[in-house]
Amino acid sequence: MGLALTLIAQRISLGILMLFAVSALIFVGTQILPGDVAESILGQSATPENLANLRKELGLNEPALTRYFNWLGGIMVGDLGTALTSGASISEAITSRLGNTLFLAAVAAMISVPIAILLGLFAVRYKDRWPDKLISASTLASISLPEFFIGYLLILVFGVKLGWFPTVATVYDGMSFGDRLNAVMLPALTLTLVVLAHMMRMTRAAILNVMQSAYIETAELKGLSSFKIIWKHALPNAISPVINVVMLNMAYLIVGVVVVEVIFVYPGMGQYLVDHVSKRDVPVVQACGLIFAAIYIGLNLVADIISVLSNPRLRHPK
Repeated sequence: MGLALTLIAQRISLGILMLFAVSALIFVGTQILPGDVAESILGQSATPENLANLRKELGLNEPALTRYFNWLGGIMVGDLGTALTSGASISEAITSRLGNTLFLAAVAAMISVPIAILLGLFAVRYKDRWPDKLISASTLASISLPEFFIGYLLILVFGVKLGWFPTVATVYDGMSFGDRLNAVMLPALTLTLVVLAHMMRMTRAAILNVMQSAYIETAELKGLSSFKIIWKHALPNAISPVINVVMLNMAYLIVGVVVVEVIFVYPGMGQYLVDHVSKRDVPVVQACGLIFAAIYIGLNLVADIISVLSNPRLRHPK
């Protein structure tokens, strides 16, 4: 168990260092963005004196290194800063929007993960036969289409033609769970179609790799049915790579929702980020970018830890 704990500690340390490195990249990237928030606030008719006064008031005339460490110090105490264009607290604005994004990602995960695993099992059961080829072709077709195309296609079919779901994903405080679920169904289905193929193919590949093991051959010689062998013997031993790919796609579901949230006008983190990029509101862009990076790194870290803990050779080294 000592080796496993050492590897976990190394993964956590690496994750923290990576997060600091990403924070520096985000800060540098926002500094080289074209445009000026002071010009965006005052408009084209602003005088040089007014621009200089506003830049001083907003702290934009301080050295970049000073602004970076001030920003980093604020994050350490939970202060994400203030939006330059509205003067509102970024932390308060992000709290509800992050909850909306997490809810959307959770709904998409609850739909996509079971379907992907079941399709992977079904594809293994009928390997190289027409069901396997049909599943692979269908999922590859879905992942080959861009998100905006899938989103608009679902809006046309299920929103406009059939009228089953709203075309705009409007959610608000006090909304019932059922109404909220109905509102996010189309964006959740869009995300499901985007990540389904990857999870299904990785599940299929992991199980097929286990199916070549000697104990699988023993189970076959005992006369067990193919599906029972896959479900009770192959899947439990292939769970580690399956969990890894699920966690990676969970990370994508949270940080890759920008396009989907814009299409469905969903009040989440992605929509908030896009709105403030157009306004050149650097603190908001930095805060959103860092939160997305922290979630992505954190979920990858969880996947690494689960992989270590699920490996008996690391938990019980000889």
